[in-house]
Amino acid sequence: MKVILRQDFEQLGRIGDVVDVKEGYARNYLIPRKIAYQATQSSILQLEEEKKQQAKRSDKEKRHSEKLAAELEKVSVTIQMKVGEDDKLFGSVTSQMIVDALKEKGFTLDKRQIELEDTVKALGIYSVDAKLPGGVVAKVKVWVMRE
Repeated sequence: MKVILRQDFEQLGRIGDVVDVKEGYARNYLIPRKIAYQATQSSILQLEEEKKQQAKRSDKEKRHSEKLAAELEKVSVTIQMKVGEDDKLFGSVTSQMIVDALKEKGFTLDKRQIELEDTVKALGIYSVDAKLPGGVVAKVKVWVMRE
């Protein structure tokens, strides 16, 4: 059965691709979950309209993310940790700690959006990436200080 993908699907392809799948897979999984349409002339027109709407939504989302990224670049966050000998931390700074500190400043992010390159186990100043929707990456300055 030929179907047209409504959204990117890792195993099959990208939006708008016409793929040939087994009939049961299409009827029981892809079509009910609105991942694909049956390939007909009217569904092709419907998909084109959805592409236009998706492009508008993604453009709006990207502009919002860029504005948020500009605000995040101006913010620095202080996290206080207990310190042992040689200024080594008891534990490490987690992405959840950074999200909580950002929440106090008025920013709402998910901990999965914070990307720590290395584990933070020492005092200092770190630059942390925050991945925002639309492929925008913001740098957040994190100060790790003694409690």
